[in-house]
Amino acid sequence: MTSYEFYIGKPVTDLPTPSLILSKPTIERNINQLHQDVKNLGIAFRPHVKTLKSLDVTRLMLGKGLYRKIVASTLPRLRCLYGMPIYPSVLPRLTKLRDTLKIVLMIDNEQHIDILEQFSGTNAPWPVFIKIDVGTRRAGVVNSSSALPFLVRRVEESSAVELEGFYCHAGHSYACRTSEAATSVLKDEVEGVVDASKLLARRESGRKVIVSIGSTPTAHVVSSLREVLPEGLDLELHAGNFHCNDLQQVCTGLIPATAQSVRVLTEVCSVYPERNEALINAGTIALSKETSDLPGYGRVIDRPQWAVVRTSQEHGILGLSAAPALSVLGVNSNEVDMEEKAVEKFRVGDRVLLWCSHACITASAFPVYFVVDEGDVVREAWVPWKGW
Repeated sequence: MTSYEFYIGKPVTDLPTPSLILSKPTIERNINQLHQDVKNLGIAFRPHVKTLKSLDVTRLMLGKGLYRKIVASTLPRLRCLYGMPIYPSVLPRLTKLRDTLKIVLMIDNEQHIDILEQFSGTNAPWPVFIKIDVGTRRAGVVNSSSALPFLVRRVEESSAVELEGFYCHAGHSYACRTSEAATSVLKDEVEGVVDASKLLARRESGRKVIVSIGSTPTAHVVSSLREVLPEGLDLELHAGNFHCNDLQQVCTGLIPATAQSVRVLTEVCSVYPERNEALINAGTIALSKETSDLPGYGRVIDRPQWAVVRTSQEHGILGLSAAPALSVLGVNSNEVDMEEKAVEKFRVGDRVLLWCSHACITASAFPVYFVVDEGDVVREAWVPWKGW
């Protein structure tokens, strides 16, 4: 028995602190909802394995074999599409993986073609997605760039690559606050990759080009795609955080707080009446410095007016936070007491459950995910893979 298995069958409150808690029923509901939307639309699905780096949840996202493609941005979780624009030092490792897996590369610059043409590790052409920037300004080339037609032409002419399709990720969709706004971004995604595909001078007979779109906020409104499905292209949806969700996702207004499957269990280490604050043992390393529209770096679930207002490496400070923002969590600010005293609400040794701002970064800090049922009893312990 591993030290983690010791906690199976025990309530959440018996876990060591800080710990990452996953609600498996919530994960399954979130995944089933998106799978149903994809099925109704009749489009392909490629989950982005980035939030919970675990084979257990990857199998769930793939529908236990229903879907067979993923996108990944680091090699230990790689199975198919490498989500970073290609760079020279990663090619030898990717080449080894090609013996057993189909590896698709991401490119957005003619220099990537130069690198692949010069690489002597394989004679087989690399399948590639051309990444299109539809507004996130992270990776990708914008449709209006004069460089895009030349890049498409290089791909068509080079013997080192073969075109898989066009890919975009609307990371800026996290700023959406209504389903209408998310639907607008979703349409921009479709138009972005479809317009890029029009630059192709030729297409192989009988082979469709894949246009891959998605982000978790736009995935929440993917059913609206019925109005914008393109003809003559294979449409594929990708999303990464949809099974977890977090305060950033809740702030989009597209999901309720109860759709969050990730929580952090922490413990009160001290209380400071003179400044009306309490100290917990979850700081920057456990929670990250990510924020959302809700002030703070995490939120006390059963006392939503209390947030992690400051952090250092291992220290988190609980303090009262602005009441107007609580409506995002479905809380009536008139029903909470913004004059509560920390010394009356928290005692040393109290276990406190937090919502986190960004589940992807928070989950990366923990060596194990404790998986609980509807009654908050630990049923499994998933050990994630680590590294780049």
